[in-house]
Amino acid sequence: MDANERRIVAFTASSHGLVHTYELSIPILLTVWIAEFSTTAATLGALVTVGYGLFGVGALPGGVVVDRFGSKPVILACLLGMGGSFLLVGAAPSLPVLALALAVWGVTASVYHPAGLTLLSKAVERRGTALGYHGIGGNLGIALGPLAAVLLLVAFDWRVVAALLTVPAFLVAGYGLTVDVDAALAAAGEGDEAGEVAADDDADGDLGPDADADATPGSSLAGFVGDTRALLTLGFALVLVFVTFSGLYYRTFLTFLPDLLGDALGGFADLQLVDPEGPYAEEFDPARYLYVAILMVGVPGQYLGGRIADRIPPERGLVYLMSILAALALAFVPATGQVWSFLLVSGLLGVALFTVQPLSQATVAAYSPPGTRGLSFGYTYLGIFGVGSLGAGLAGFVLTVAGTRELFFVLAGIAVCGALASGSVHRFGESRE
Repeated sequence: MDANERRIVAFTASSHGLVHTYELSIPILLTVWIAEFSTTAATLGALVTVGYGLFGVGALPGGVVVDRFGSKPVILACLLGMGGSFLLVGAAPSLPVLALALAVWGVTASVYHPAGLTLLSKAVERRGTALGYHGIGGNLGIALGPLAAVLLLVAFDWRVVAALLTVPAFLVAGYGLTVDVDAALAAAGEGDEAGEVAADDDADGDLGPDADADATPGSSLAGFVGDTRALLTLGFALVLVFVTFSGLYYRTFLTFLPDLLGDALGGFADLQLVDPEGPYAEEFDPARYLYVAILMVGVPGQYLGGRIADRIPPERGLVYLMSILAALALAFVPATGQVWSFLLVSGLLGVALFTVQPLSQATVAAYSPPGTRGLSFGYTYLGIFGVGSLGAGLAGFVLTVAGTRELFFVLAGIAVCGALASGSVHRFGESRE
């Protein structure tokens, strides 16, 4: 990568980490809000669900906005919106204002993934490696963001913590203003992002005699439908099937993982990492730290996935990775018999789960035209965060009516379906590059 490409990667990876920092700081603050606003967990849960729901649903219109205005302005708006929303969180005098702040966060955060991934896929030559670094930024936000919120709450009031959490967003936005996206796009032969689809269609004569020469992608319902029709080839439709299974595996596995880890570690009677009579015994929960460790080992997984995506067709790599995830799911419960095997399988699951992400993103880019890249990632993250969110309910249902072993059988089945879907992309799809 040249210097400008590295700046773009640093900008997007930092932004990605902040999106997930805010996402996972909300549950930490929620424990304080129950007492602060004298309300119930059910009420706050409903408010948070609205914010998270907008975070997933907004990805599709976010992709349309990216194709119309370009990636950099949308990322900057995302950062400023998230920072502003957390300033409002810290100042919220009542539940309705808090609900508004969380909704603003959900809307502004929702546009990030289509914008950031579109920019990387078009402006950086070594796409797979760039996506790997981008994923590392996200993993660091996922793992360290909640930890930062917890540590800040030890020293400061929650309103001060919410305000302090806004500082990185404004700093990264300031850095983003110095990043020359246009030069990188020109070097990559992409030209100006905004209006690219309209220009391409006009050149091909597809807009018809009554088309507005100044039309921009997504500027009307007809334009959105036309862009969607151009995007939804057989190959991209199969990619959407894959990312849905990938999102289901991700959410099904991670939602109840802390509880599952706690149950497994509870079976090791001789596992005493702290003195049971010491001052830290009550607060120390090994399962929480193992959960963070699994998220952290996703960092090398993201890097590995990016390197693989630069060397082989990413959809073929996904066949291998999903097959590995199926095998690891089947091995999880038997591995709980010994500490070493349990830790080994847990770590491998963390690595493999996050190795999938850069390969998946590279596949989306390969099977979508540059002009509708934002829309393609909008549909992708609607599948991952929207349909994939059903994995939480699925996991809870299986654990309620059956048990842990059956849950991991279900996970293995989802992974096999994902492997078949990615194999179908490789076999029947036609790359747009």
